[in-house]
Amino acid sequence: MTKRMGYRDWRWLALWWHYVFFLWSTVNGQTRYSIPEELERGSLVGNLAKDLGLGLSDIFNRNLRVASEAGEQYFSVDAGKGELLVNDRIDREALCGQSASCVLPLQVVIENPLQLHRIEVEIRDVNDNAPSFLKSDHIIEIAESTAVGVRFPLEMAVDPDVGSNGLKTYTLSKDECFSLKVKEIENGGKIPELVLNNSLDREKKSTHNLFLTAIDGGNPVKTGTSKIIITVLDVNDNVPLFENSFYKIAVKENIANGSFVITTKATDIDEGPNGDIEYSLGIHTPPSVVSLFYIDTVTGDIYLKQQLDHETQTSYRIDISATDKGFPKMEGRCTVQVDVLDVNDNAPEIVLTSKSTSVPEDSRSGTVVALLSVRDLDSGDNGKVTLQLPKTFPFTLKPSFSNNYALVTNGPLDRERCSEYNIEIKATDSGSPPLSSKKTIPVTITDVNDNAPVFTQKTYNVYLKENGVPGSILYSVSASDLDFGENAKVSYSILDSKVQDVSVSSYVYINSDNGSIYSMHSFDYEKLKVFQIQVQAKDQGSPSLSSNATVHVFILDQNDNAPAVIYPSSAAMGSLSHQRMPRSAKAGHLVTKVTAVDADSGHNAWISYRLAEATDASLFTVNLYTGEVRTKRAVSEQDDSSQRLLIEIKDDGEPIQSSTVTVSIILEDGLHEPILDLRHKAAEPSKKTGRITLYLILSLASVSVLSLLTFLILAVKCIRNSRSSSTCCMRRTDSDDYKNPNRNLQIQLNTDGPIKYVEVLGGDMLSQSQSFRSCMSPMSEYSDFTLIKPSSTTDFKEVISVLDASLPDSTWTFESQQVTFFLLDVTERRSAPIVHITVQRDLPPPPYSLSIVNVNNATSWRTV
Repeated sequence: MTKRMGYRDWRWLALWWHYVFFLWSTVNGQTRYSIPEELERGSLVGNLAKDLGLGLSDIFNRNLRVASEAGEQYFSVDAGKGELLVNDRIDREALCGQSASCVLPLQVVIENPLQLHRIEVEIRDVNDNAPSFLKSDHIIEIAESTAVGVRFPLEMAVDPDVGSNGLKTYTLSKDECFSLKVKEIENGGKIPELVLNNSLDREKKSTHNLFLTAIDGGNPVKTGTSKIIITVLDVNDNVPLFENSFYKIAVKENIANGSFVITTKATDIDEGPNGDIEYSLGIHTPPSVVSLFYIDTVTGDIYLKQQLDHETQTSYRIDISATDKGFPKMEGRCTVQVDVLDVNDNAPEIVLTSKSTSVPEDSRSGTVVALLSVRDLDSGDNGKVTLQLPKTFPFTLKPSFSNNYALVTNGPLDRERCSEYNIEIKATDSGSPPLSSKKTIPVTITDVNDNAPVFTQKTYNVYLKENGVPGSILYSVSASDLDFGENAKVSYSILDSKVQDVSVSSYVYINSDNGSIYSMHSFDYEKLKVFQIQVQAKDQGSPSLSSNATVHVFILDQNDNAPAVIYPSSAAMGSLSHQRMPRSAKAGHLVTKVTAVDADSGHNAWISYRLAEATDASLFTVNLYTGEVRTKRAVSEQDDSSQRLLIEIKDDGEPIQSSTVTVSIILEDGLHEPILDLRHKAAEPSKKTGRITLYLILSLASVSVLSLLTFLILAVKCIRNSRSSSTCCMRRTDSDDYKNPNRNLQIQLNTDGPIKYVEVLGGDMLSQSQSFRSCMSPMSEYSDFTLIKPSSTTDFKEVISVLDASLPDSTWTFESQQVTFFLLDVTERRSAPIVHITVQRDLPPPPYSLSIVNVNNATSWRTV
């Protein structure tokens, strides 16, 4: 027990000596380590981080890992120290067999960026195996007549170790008749041969017991022993002799089972049974050879039992015995070497070294996507492999070393066009016929924020009824983003702008998630007819991208205004209107005219007049459209001197809005008598004719002065307009146009900027109660009119004063004509837009009035 423990201590001391003085070197850019086999798990191989020029932080951050091409993971990396450690027990004999060199290639994969290093670990042999024999006992029969000097091959011992630790020599126990010779063969093997030194005498000694010992060259030395029993036989004194002591044949690895391989032939000069030969495989033939070949015992023909494989073993050595049937039997021997020729029976194999990864779509050409290697178990041209990629993919293969390749990009990537590639790599060898295999590598293209949100429309037109409920939805805009994830999440906002000098955010707000626009309060058409909203859609990428869209909001009129009386002026102030007429008036006499306007537009502003109540309904009538009060018949003496009329004024909206005016008419005999206020009964009974004449002269003078002032004001305005950049002219073809109910009015505008607002007053300027406006798109630079909407003048008196501020209210008369629609057509010309306005309804004789307002400067009017 003490001796056994001492041997183990000495063995591990030798292992530790090799371990401490292991070598590492770099050859052709590769790092190589050398360690003995059988190291314990966790033993140090080398400082991998230091040898590869990496910092300790790189090991964790760049996910350093080691992959073994042998399949078994024998090594691992200590992430804390950067050291390469033994991960499992390494048996050199199991890995490399009897090969003189045993090298484990390792691939070190480092990510971010992706890199591949190849290292090699040489596994040095230690003397951990003792030589052994296939059989512990070996019986040899030798005829006593055997001549001195004849050699008998003995069973070879097997030592899995190599080099100096492998089998070194044999020894034989002492015997007076036998000695031992060791024969070296071409592959470096040693065959022990038993040599007969002295003649045998069966009568003296029929059995010789010998011990053959196999000794290796390790330190300490290990041995194996086999017992040899020599049985001395008598008589048969000629051994069979083969024609050749060594046969060599080459066969292809794909020959069929049962195929003929080679013929061996031996002869025996003895006669009878002593000359009959029987062939067999040598008793020392390894089981692997016995399982593949068999020999015909009569003919000596060798046949194949199982399929050969060049990749498993390239050559086989077969010992053949020819034994006669004499007594004792005589045996001749020869050796057959069968070389296995490679055929292209293995398809190439593609091995993905790195894990499948993703690549950003903005990656540059040459970016490493994956690492792979290819191998073919065949040899020669059968093992030469070429790789192919689809030409339509923006990827290529870049060779690195030793059948290793890097899959890199070689063109632009666009995730929106293709978010994932299944790259099929085809490997083809150079055999005949060539074999190939395919491997699909999925590559995911990750998104970067390279697409701004896009609205479904550049501009939106929204029509909104006035007097809506605050907080109601106006419209929902929508934008989409071709990107993915956070880069495609869109939020909406309203860019700050002014509407009537107030921030647009005071009017509306938007839901940032779905783009729904809501009103902040109710809108009044009479105060605000149109405004625009700049909506921005922004994604959540980094940096974020955005785009804008314009929402034009047009307020639609509702019938929320009752007609307002503007004439008679006293009725407009809420007082009773007093009128007078002579008793001599005939049927159809114009008594007065009631004029009203409606702040609404379109049908909501169409006004009709009706006589609701009258002192004598048979005496007066009211024109439905003009509001003219006329007599239905001649005034008689029986009619009351005081007539009271209640006139109802209604619009055409839904629901109908109405108002009333009360007119008091005094019937008098005199035509030129002044009207007295009925509320003052104490008026003087008469006036002097001279005073009346004086009043008439003063009135005439006042009218003349006012007319002159009006003319001067208009002349000054025309001079200013001619100097400005905007000019207006209206052309009429001939006087016959007055009789045509549909007239084309051509207005030529020459302005520095686009006309943004046009108002057309149809009918007689003094009787006009309707106006129609056209609002321009604020985004348009060339198209002067984009939308036509009927509207009404918010403050009729203000418009009138702009048209002609010099005329007193008493000089205004109002005609009965109602204007509905105007058709506006614009010839798009930057220098001088031509606006064609067509009145679509019967109109009274001209003049007509066209008012043009610059939205940017509300005080700038142009009137024709």
